[in-house]
Amino acid sequence: MTPVRVGVAGLGHLGSHHARAWGRLGTAAVVGGYDPDPAARERAAAELGIPVFETLDDLLDRVEALSIAAPTPAHHDVTRAALARGIPTLVEKPIAVTPAEGAAMLALARERGIALCVGQIERFNPAVRAALPFLKSPRFIEAHRLAPPVPRGIDVDVILDLMIHDLDLALLATRSRVAEIQAVGVPVVTSRVDIANARVTFESGCVANLTASRISRDKVRKIRFFEASEYLSIDCLNRSVEAFALEPAPPGSADQHWLARIRPLPVAVGNEDPLESELRHFLSLRAEPERSWRETETALAALDAADAVRRQVDRRPALGIAV
Repeated sequence: MTPVRVGVAGLGHLGSHHARAWGRLGTAAVVGGYDPDPAARERAAAELGIPVFETLDDLLDRVEALSIAAPTPAHHDVTRAALARGIPTLVEKPIAVTPAEGAAMLALARERGIALCVGQIERFNPAVRAALPFLKSPRFIEAHRLAPPVPRGIDVDVILDLMIHDLDLALLATRSRVAEIQAVGVPVVTSRVDIANARVTFESGCVANLTASRISRDKVRKIRFFEASEYLSIDCLNRSVEAFALEPAPPGSADQHWLARIRPLPVAVGNEDPLESELRHFLSLRAEPERSWRETETALAALDAADAVRRQVDRRPALGIAV
């Protein structure tokens, strides 16, 4: 089978990961990359050994599929340029800066009949993929996504940078729409919100308490799900799952204390690379664009929720923190 000719738009830290992952698949050939920054192009050419182009059009002339790992503010324009040429496109999360931009991107994909996927990488985390089938009807979700300060990702606030992962997972797990959001957040070391907490109530009745911070000493990626008779804790960073279930009392037996009926749930976690899994999935959807649009709708719902969190935060009075 002839490898699919792919390109990478955005050759920074994340774009370099995309280029390397594409090269490992065997079903794709990286024909080049593009970045508006000459230094990024020079570094990519030296470190990745791929052709680099000075214009996006030069790259789009040569590809059958495209990864976009550019800064979030560029997602809308680069994605629309690719879709307008009929090129199936994978754009990193978040799909765009605003829901209106994301909706316009999805509308163009539908109009052209082209696959559009969003790189919500935690969907492909092997721990998440192993745990989600065990969830029936979550009633409470608690997530902590914390990171030390780094220069990457500060073109957006921590809500779009980190919290959106857990908003997406909560939407997938509950299969429900958002009913209400309460949120707080503050900038600490940048001009944008660096730490935020959101309490999200879903129409199903589930409540999610989500905390995201990029000013933490330690890196944490944990999300816990509570439902009737079941508990699952996913460590996205270490790719592990801890799960327990409350067994019913045996029929006709004397009532057992509930502590004696708690049993571990065996959850087998694979060792697949999440980015490679995501890229393979994207390639599989080129022939099924309708499936890609349904998945993108969930990513867009996560962006809608993130936007609601941001608006809640913006309405609260500033705390006057001096930096």
